[in-house]
This record gives sequence, structure tokens and C-alpha cells, in this order.
Amino acid sequence: MKFQWPTLKQPVLEFTKTIEMFGLTPLESRLFTYLYLADKPMTLDDMAEALGKSKTAMSTSIRTLADQNLVTRVWKKGVRKSLYKAHTQLFKAFMISYLNKWVEAVNQQKSAFIELEQMMKEIKRNHTNLKLKATEERLQEIIQFHQEMEDVFREVKKD
Repeated sequence: MKFQWPTLKQPVLEFTKTIEMFGLTPLESRLFTYLYLADKPMTLDDMAEALGKSKTAMSTSIRTLADQNLVTRVWKKGVRKSLYKAHTQLFKAFMISYLNKWVEAVNQQKSAFIELEQMMKEIKRNHTNLKLKATEERLQEIIQFHQEMEDVFREVKKD
């Protein structure tokens, strides 16, 4: 039985809204939803036809979904084109993806604050009359805050 896009239009639209909350583009969200509901591996051509988008757009979107471990490339005997399917453990897949984004963002911010800390130390060395103790202490607290957030996200990810 061939998957019928119009018959599932409303569920797809509603589920797409949920998926978008995880930071995916509308097209990536719709593609994931389509693959999830189709419940069978599909080629880029199948996806492009079903969603009315170009094969290039599907390739870009599927790469993003694969990078986030939300879809998998599968092999099927006799099929030469690449096939993709959605992971079905939704909560785990999306939480890991979401937590990875948070860990990366927190890590980037922490690195930026560490760079600022180094710059402040350099300024302080060159201008010994500046009083920066309170600012330095706050900066350390900010760095510690980011470290604690990163630790919590990594711990949640392990479970």
C-alpha cells in the first residue's frame, strides 16, 4: 500500500509543529514527520515527489536529520539508490539531539567567557592601576555556571 500524503495531511501538519520546537526548519520537520509516518525507507526522489520539493532540498534536509541521528540510511537488496528511514524511538532521539545542541551552545558560550577572562588578565597586566577584582569574580561565576549547565546536560544525556 502506497503512503498517501493528503490522507495524513492534518496529522503531518500538527506533528511538524511539534518537531519544529526542537530547532529544525519547517522542511526538515515535515520531512522527518513524513518519513516517520511512512514507516518504510524512502529514496530522495520519493521524498521530493511527496513533499513537492527539489531533490537537492531533500538531500540537504536528510543530511541535517542524519547528522542529528534522527534518520538512518538503510540498505535494501536490489535497490541502488540511497534509502532513509526515521528513527522510531522519538523521545530518545529528539532528547539526545536537543541536549547535544544545548551542550554545544553552552560549550561555545563558556569558551567565549574563558577568552574574555584571558583578555581581562592581559589588560590587568598592562594597566596595573585598574580595579577588576569584582568583575573577575563575576566572570568566574559565569564560567562556573556554564560548566554546571554542561555537566547537567551531559548527565541527562547519559540516562
